[in-house]
Amino acid sequence: MRRTKKERQRLLSETIAENPFVTDEQLATQFQVSVQTIRLDRMELSIPELRERIKDVASKNYENEVKSLPIDEVIGEIVDIELDNRALSIFDVQEEHVFQRNGIARGHHLFAQANSLAVAVIDDELALTVHSNITFVKPVRAGNRVITKAIVIGRDDLNHRTKVEVTSTVNGETVFVGEFDMYRTKGKGE
Repeated sequence: MRRTKKERQRLLSETIAENPFVTDEQLATQFQVSVQTIRLDRMELSIPELRERIKDVASKNYENEVKSLPIDEVIGEIVDIELDNRALSIFDVQEEHVFQRNGIARGHHLFAQANSLAVAVIDDELALTVHSNITFVKPVRAGNRVITKAIVIGRDDLNHRTKVEVTSTVNGETVFVGEFDMYRTKGKGE
């Protein structure tokens, strides 16, 4: 059964409010309309495009959360963070991030997203990468959205170290994994 425009727009607004990171393509599939229809509905409802929604959520929620570096120095957009526990960021790969000859993303962009998220998740004024063990699993291309998750998997307060596991995915497939040994100035309770 086809929905009326008014009903579709109401549901669209509710859906985006519940999940601000949903893409226009996902919405078009969900509502069984074209991507252009979704874009027109969003414009009429004054709902910004995905990139702007991500920036808005990140700046509102996490600007005062991240202690170890300014939020604008994190590569990608932080969309969720619980200090000393976990963090999540999104990075949209653009043409300027890839090699011209083969269209594959330069590794330093994926590493920078992972490393800056590992730094951001540390609940300390200073966090530095001591050592990392990384693996590039699959190539990433322009137009891909890289979702990176950092999880604190260990902490050695005596030596001021925190171990962070980072996994990056594109469309649910792992493209990068890393384990970061982070230095912090304070142990627990200092």
